[in-house]
Amino acid sequence: MTTSPELTPQKPSLVGAWVSAFRPRTLPLALASILMGGFLAASRHEFNGLVLGLAALTTVLLQVLSNLANDYGDSQNGADSVHREGPQRAVQSGAISPQQMKQGMVVFGAASLVAGLGLLWAALGSGGLWLFMGFLLLGLAAIWAAVNYTAGARPYGYAGLGDVSVFLFFGLVGVCGSYFLQTRTLPYDVLLPAVSLGCFSAAVLNVNNIRDMRSDELAGKITVPVRLGPRRARLYHWLLLLLGLGAAVTYVVQNYHSPWQWLFLGAAPLLVFNGVQVWQRQESMRLDPLLKQMAMSTLLFVLLFGIGQLL
Repeated sequence: MTTSPELTPQKPSLVGAWVSAFRPRTLPLALASILMGGFLAASRHEFNGLVLGLAALTTVLLQVLSNLANDYGDSQNGADSVHREGPQRAVQSGAISPQQMKQGMVVFGAASLVAGLGLLWAALGSGGLWLFMGFLLLGLAAIWAAVNYTAGARPYGYAGLGDVSVFLFFGLVGVCGSYFLQTRTLPYDVLLPAVSLGCFSAAVLNVNNIRDMRSDELAGKITVPVRLGPRRARLYHWLLLLLGLGAAVTYVVQNYHSPWQWLFLGAAPLLVFNGVQVWQRQESMRLDPLLKQMAMSTLLFVLLFGIGQLL
């Protein structure tokens, strides 16, 4: 008896497996903080397209590096097991070998470094040596954070520090760094939109970690939801959403010029919807669509907030 070709499981191509391992749906969230910095700079007539483009390229490369390291690290440390609720990963499924994944990490780590050096040269040139060195160290720290989230000898994501890293790099560093590299200034109020992005990015990670609580706990990955438990992890989610919106409201109040600046509130119903659904959905796999919804809501928030400041 022959097997129908339509019923035979097809192993994904190597190219398809790599594209999947890059996790394209995480890239808009990675770009959100860079866009926010660009909008803020443009609203103060300091926009630099080349610097913004290089910052976006560097951020995308760092995010892909982080995704590859996460795939590799979780497969080695046991978080990607048969108990995992989310989509199957590349190393876990055997589509990409651990050695191939490590090679991919080296390639994207090197590419991130080269793009980052190009960004610093375009923004700072040779005239700001100390600034150049300071941002270079910050870039190296970002590469270290991307790799050691779940990979390495002591992955900090397994100690529940992933939220801190996401808040810092997707929020404070991304927004303030891209703003400073365009303007060479950093007013204190820029921290407020940076806090918004940090909170919303941490909320995306929180949805992911609530979904994966069972497999993470079995693997010894003590994320914030594993520490807090299901109910308090969902209260923490609401706290992140409210703090993010509150920081944006505070920024507009302090810099108010036009009703257009409240345009970002158009994204508020989507953020509230995410909070309500995370609270109500108890089954792990029903949380998975909320990851993309939260990421896209964050990107919409950035676009509306930035356009509002420009108008």
